[in-house]
Amino acid sequence: MSRNFELLQQVGKEQDVFATAPARARETEAPEAIPDPLLEPSPAIGPIAAEPLPAASPVPPGALDKPGIEEVRTLVQRVFLLAGGQAPHVVVFAGTEPGNGCSWICARTAESLASQVSGSVCLVDANLRDPGLHQQFEITNQRGLSEALLRGEAMSSFVTGLGLPNLSLITAGAAGEAAHGLLTSNRMRGRLRELRSMFDYVLVDTSTMNTSNDAIVLGAVSDGAILVLKANSSRKETARNALREFQTARVRMFGAVLNQRTFPIPDSIYNKL
Repeated sequence: MSRNFELLQQVGKEQDVFATAPARARETEAPEAIPDPLLEPSPAIGPIAAEPLPAASPVPPGALDKPGIEEVRTLVQRVFLLAGGQAPHVVVFAGTEPGNGCSWICARTAESLASQVSGSVCLVDANLRDPGLHQQFEITNQRGLSEALLRGEAMSSFVTGLGLPNLSLITAGAAGEAAHGLLTSNRMRGRLRELRSMFDYVLVDTSTMNTSNDAIVLGAVSDGAILVLKANSSRKETARNALREFQTARVRMFGAVLNQRTFPIPDSIYNKL
């Protein structure tokens, strides 16, 4: 974990935010929650809002009773609940490679955010070739973003309500391959503008960075991005290249999530960070 932190600092990401969580709710035992100095507020981001938060939506029993949710709540606090108008409203989540749990992180972040704010939150599955958000909520992937890109109907007609009253999802849809080329088009930019006007927060799950540049293009027309890495799997050079690509495209980076961490960090390392 310390190596990933050092890497991000070296490429000039002083405002990075780190969190840990298991990649799938169905995975075995979640890592023990460990106080993590990497989650301390960064001066580049600004302090967390000290004033009382808006009234949150009621949470159905068990909705957030999932392993690793405390770490996800910390991520929400560090990125989406900043004071002084600094908080982003449209954020892209991008994994470096398949299997690192980006869809899990994106889904749980949206649930946690919706439970802490009164504003509306919308998840968007922009991973048209390998969608996963619909599986996170056990719904069908029939009509979603791909259809919205191919048709002229209002964006509201592709929105599906979820367990929380202020949480919605736009699935990837059934026409993924046919619409994939439109993800980087002006049509997609227009759809994002629609979503920004409809919802207070929009969280976009994208395909992995080693399969396409969708995350870079969508990050450039959003408020910024969060990079998802997998402990003991994501290589240092892969993470370095991903950050360099975002940096070249002038995409604001809100942080990196080191996912599936199952090992404690010794105090001797903490003290050096």
